[in-house]
Amino acid sequence: MENRNNVTEFVLLGLTQNPEVQKILFAVFLIIYILTIVGNVLIIITVIGSKTLRSPMYFFLTFLSFMDAIYSTVIVPKMTLDMLYEKATISFQACMVQLFLEHLFGGTEVFLFIFMAYDRYVAICKPLYYLLIMRGHVCVLLLVVSWIGGFMHSLVQLLFIVGLTFCGPNILDHFMCDMNPLLEISCTDTYTIGISVVANGGVICIIVFLLLLISYGVILYSLKTQSSEGRQKALSTCISHITVVVFFFVPCIFIYARPVCTFPIDKSLSVFYTIITPMLNPLIYTLRNREIKSAMRKIWNRKVMSSCKAMDILAKQ
Repeated sequence: MENRNNVTEFVLLGLTQNPEVQKILFAVFLIIYILTIVGNVLIIITVIGSKTLRSPMYFFLTFLSFMDAIYSTVIVPKMTLDMLYEKATISFQACMVQLFLEHLFGGTEVFLFIFMAYDRYVAICKPLYYLLIMRGHVCVLLLVVSWIGGFMHSLVQLLFIVGLTFCGPNILDHFMCDMNPLLEISCTDTYTIGISVVANGGVICIIVFLLLLISYGVILYSLKTQSSEGRQKALSTCISHITVVVFFFVPCIFIYARPVCTFPIDKSLSVFYTIITPMLNPLIYTLRNREIKSAMRKIWNRKVMSSCKAMDILAKQ
């Protein structure tokens, strides 16, 4: 990735320039990152290690947890380390890599949300045909489509930026490399590219968000035909999904579905879909899901029993 510009690195201003606040935020975001990794890895281990969690919903949840863990890793470690330095910088090449990866995993997650909503629609509205419709190869195909969609979205974003010229200003008022801050400091006329970015990011977010709201509206409407127990279980699942969707899409729409410009609040809103949502996903899905909590207890008990037996054997020797 050759840089033909005068700019070889960017200065990231981060969330704040106050050293005292930076120390507090360093501790906060470090804890959030640890919780994100532990929570998502725990879900992955639980689903893979449990014989009862074999439905398509948990198949998609496993990959959502995987993407959340990687997505968070692309952004949070550098962001927190930058808070320890008086001047945070990132090279042009590293900036492009971060831009590509954040949109790859973020874009893939957007499409995955659609298929997770479709999975819940089939499970609740067509329960007799659920396993027939959501067969293994169908789930894999939907996952592949999510990755392809995320890759194409990310590639287009990267090509927009790589084709620009950066000849002077190199200060990004953000904690990561993103489209709007980069477009604002480019020496190139970005009006046309800005419209394309809105189409490739903002419009997609709006369409997907509306589709998700409609799908969950249909699901909630259909719950009146369910039994009281089934209605409560389905309602709990849908509320969990809707919570994640709102936290992810509302900030994305505000930031990407507008002409190229930046506001001070953009950085704070970006925290929701890049840092908070990946941490909340495992908490929301585990605390509101009896099957996952039960599987976690069984795996934990199995590990404890194995450890106790191993200790007994060593003691006898």
